[in-house]
Amino acid sequence: MTSADEQPRPPSRRSVTGLGAAALLAAGPVLAAGAGGAAAAPAAPAAPARRAPARPSAVPPTDPRNPDFGPSVLVFDPGMSAAEMQSRVDAISAQMHTNQFGTERHAVLLRPGAYDLDVNLRFYTQIIGLGLHPDDVTVNGHVRVEADWLQQGDDPNNLGNATQNFWRGAENFSVSVPAGEIERWAVSQAAPYRRMHLRGIGVQLWNGYDGWASGGLLADCKVDGVVESGSQQQWLTRNSDLGAWNGSVWNMVFVGSTGVPGQHFPNPSHTVVDRTPVIREKPFLYVDDSGAYHVFVPALRRDASGCSWNGGAAAGESISLADFFVVRIGTPAATINEALAEGRHLLFTAGVHHLDEALLVENPDTVLLGIGLATLVPDTGQPAIRIADVDGVKVAGILIDAGAVNSPTLMEVGPEGASAGHADNPTSLHDVFFRVGGSHLGRASVSLTVNSNHVIGDHLWVWRADHGNSGTWGWTVSTGANGVVINGDDVTMYGLMVEHYQEYNTVWNGNGGRTYFFQNELPYDPPDQAAWGSSGNGSLGWAAYKVADSVTSHEAWGVGSYCFFNVNPGVVASRGFEVPDTPGVRFHDLVTVSLGGVGTINRVINETGGTANTGTQVQYWVDYP
Repeated sequence: MTSADEQPRPPSRRSVTGLGAAALLAAGPVLAAGAGGAAAAPAAPAAPARRAPARPSAVPPTDPRNPDFGPSVLVFDPGMSAAEMQSRVDAISAQMHTNQFGTERHAVLLRPGAYDLDVNLRFYTQIIGLGLHPDDVTVNGHVRVEADWLQQGDDPNNLGNATQNFWRGAENFSVSVPAGEIERWAVSQAAPYRRMHLRGIGVQLWNGYDGWASGGLLADCKVDGVVESGSQQQWLTRNSDLGAWNGSVWNMVFVGSTGVPGQHFPNPSHTVVDRTPVIREKPFLYVDDSGAYHVFVPALRRDASGCSWNGGAAAGESISLADFFVVRIGTPAATINEALAEGRHLLFTAGVHHLDEALLVENPDTVLLGIGLATLVPDTGQPAIRIADVDGVKVAGILIDAGAVNSPTLMEVGPEGASAGHADNPTSLHDVFFRVGGSHLGRASVSLTVNSNHVIGDHLWVWRADHGNSGTWGWTVSTGANGVVINGDDVTMYGLMVEHYQEYNTVWNGNGGRTYFFQNELPYDPPDQAAWGSSGNGSLGWAAYKVADSVTSHEAWGVGSYCFFNVNPGVVASRGFEVPDTPGVRFHDLVTVSLGGVGTINRVINETGGTANTGTQVQYWVDYP
């Protein structure tokens, strides 16, 4: 998302105490820290062993006590010098401050214990606690995201714009904010705050003054104080326990969470679903009390409210890192596929991984976990990942970045015609992001194709570039027809964000689908109405979200589509959402927006709802039908 000329501005509200800018050190390249250790969390129950290879393997083993995560992963220990650790995170912050489309990636891993740190988290950087419980690691200070680099509006001195604070994250630890100070998490897409415990008076989800911000995720978290959404246009809070929530702009969605507002839509636009029907939390890396690394895979939860760990240890299974193949920069795709065929799981280290063939996931319960915004680039026109129609695959923490040769799809979950049932052990996708253009030339007809049944999506940002490095984006440059195509039945999506694709952004062909929070921007760049085309029957352009005419059951809560046709403001979309008129297809709490009045969406859903344009920029509809 890129800011429009006019965004909603809440009343100015300053933090109780300003955080102040961290002194950023212009240090050289950051090297991996030592792996010496403090006491860690107890081990969880072990997972069943994977099948052994039938022949000697060319895939190297992984030492679970001393894994080689590569040079872009720092492992901190409480016994290390606080000044040295601060210097290292400051160096990363300085390098990644405005590095929106670079190839550098960073992960900072915190062994169990306490740290005095002020982390200003910037592009392609993830900070991860290595405890089995979030409170096993505590940062006394701040782990924050500031809006401090992108110009807002016409004032070159106003850098409070958070609408491009993408691709970063904090996960699995606690933060104790100094007394009288407030945390700040001024982000937009692909910046999850997950499995965190925030102690203190609260957190602001924008710059705290007048800055714009455009969406994010709070999942499996406990926030002792108040979450202030400020200028956030849209936000998903899932399975979290909050002290309180304050604020609303267009589309605030709460699913399975406590301490949140009651249902009210619109003004304030609070969509509240009391319980989460089915969810698996994201797998995560941790260290046991012997110093060995494991990946914990949380158990499936049904009819869930609150975070998974607030009552103690979460249910799930622990997999030794010895059962993983650690994929480092330059590892051939053939070697990765051999590891998968042998039954190994994968851990992708921080970096950009180029693939000359698709990764084939054929064993049930395989885990693919990335750290530090690990990025996969399919260079030869194949998908990056193909998953068989098997039970329980988990893909987490990965950015898939289209290559210059067009891929029919970037990720395929189940082959075409997949029909098996996976209700008891579904495949799940967590913090999986897709990009077409922006960093380099990219092309993909579809970014994500879901053919298997019962798949769970847990925070997906699927993005065709609307800005980026020179020559990497534009209507005929980085091309993509559809962001997401769902053919499987009983697929559930939490936090589905799909933007700027050239036809339907999302196509839902399967029955029994459910979406909790959908955020979309139509493509900014159609040069004219004819170039954008039509879905037929006299429609202008393409809807953001299409439920196929053959579908008889589908439901969605808290959905929004925006237009900003800045190349040609005369372009018109007939509607934001297009669905069959049948009692089993129901939408709740919809919004369409003409950002700054630049372009027009004629109707909210089908032929229902008002026109979003210069005269009335925001249109709501509560229930359809």
